[in-house]
Amino acid sequence: MFLLYHERGNNSITFIRGPTIDLQAAADRREPTQRADCIKDGVYIDDGFTGTNLDRPGLQEMLRAARQSELDCILVKDFSRFARDYIALGTYLEQVFPFLGVRFISVNDGYDSEDYRGTVAGLDVNFKSLLYDLYSKDLSQKVRASLGVRKAEGRYVSGRTPFGYEKDPRDRYRLAVAEDEAQIVRRIFDLTGQGYTSAQIARLFNAEKVMTPMEYKIRKGYGARAPKGGVYLWSSSTVCQILRNPVYVGDVVSGKYEKDFVGGRNRLRPREEWRVFHDCHEPIVERKVFEKIQAGRRSGKESRVRKINPLAGKILCGCCGRCLCRRKARKPYYYCHQRYVSGLKGCVEKVDAGDLEELVTGELRRRMAEAGGDAGGRLSEEDAARYIGRIRVFDRDHVEIQWLSPGDAFV
Repeated sequence: MFLLYHERGNNSITFIRGPTIDLQAAADRREPTQRADCIKDGVYIDDGFTGTNLDRPGLQEMLRAARQSELDCILVKDFSRFARDYIALGTYLEQVFPFLGVRFISVNDGYDSEDYRGTVAGLDVNFKSLLYDLYSKDLSQKVRASLGVRKAEGRYVSGRTPFGYEKDPRDRYRLAVAEDEAQIVRRIFDLTGQGYTSAQIARLFNAEKVMTPMEYKIRKGYGARAPKGGVYLWSSSTVCQILRNPVYVGDVVSGKYEKDFVGGRNRLRPREEWRVFHDCHEPIVERKVFEKIQAGRRSGKESRVRKINPLAGKILCGCCGRCLCRRKARKPYYYCHQRYVSGLKGCVEKVDAGDLEELVTGELRRRMAEAGGDAGGRLSEEDAARYIGRIRVFDRDHVEIQWLSPGDAFV
């Protein structure tokens, strides 16, 4: 959480101490005379997001305001509230914020960038930021080990429940059927058994105004995410996720994904490495129906682990805001599936994949070279996760790239 202030003259800023989420309340309780040296501009909160990831909505909105000179100072509880990546934190403290003319204060760390004007931060600052980074990685390993024990017992440990289920009120590690959602799941399997494709089911549900899984969660108070493109729509990928999920026959699967590094993207592991626990909760679909549909969906398809594109999940349609699909062909290209499922004519029809990826990679290498960094080699998944936020594609001549650290230093 961040408190942003405009400075009045050269007066020092009043420090406001308190737990992260209660910082706003603590600020509001202060008497105006106690903080007459500053004007509170706003509060940016990233509750529920890891500090190892800079692609957080609150943080990105704050950085946008800083780039547009809408604020003069940033106040945080400690360095870890801003970032747990010590390399990124150092880049912002020593390059980005001085370049933008933004003062940065970390209350619990006793840091004020005004004390280091014209110099670099002391060894204690660098040491603290490194400790925050290492602590985050160590905590991640401990949490992963704890969850691994529960997964080995066949318990459902995810905080999110699949569509059609809710947490059992008597056991939070067990799923219970949510009947209003389960009837839609059953209909999806019935339609698939009748020969409907996932795209046809999505078009049918959109035409019938069937509520999407996210709309059900919002109605039940479990989420409030704004829809991409301003409207909630069924997609073929949503239908496919339901059709291939063994949770609907009472099974719990663990070990499907792994991460190469803290804050990195999940990688799908080979199917033979998954751990499957049968009959852990009440099924929605009969097992023989599920297996018949899986056999039909796998027929003629070669089972293999796909090579992940470093830009996967970052390339969005400029019209609807959903991720673009990459079509394999002699000349691969990106397109928006919503153009064909929902009939949104403004969505991307076809953009050459090679040209787009070359544009993004070349621009990143150019910026890194200007900053004195290593600009050689191919774009790696770690580079994409660290430096690239979102890529909005409107057509082949209109592409907008949102940079993370250190790209912000070049804006």
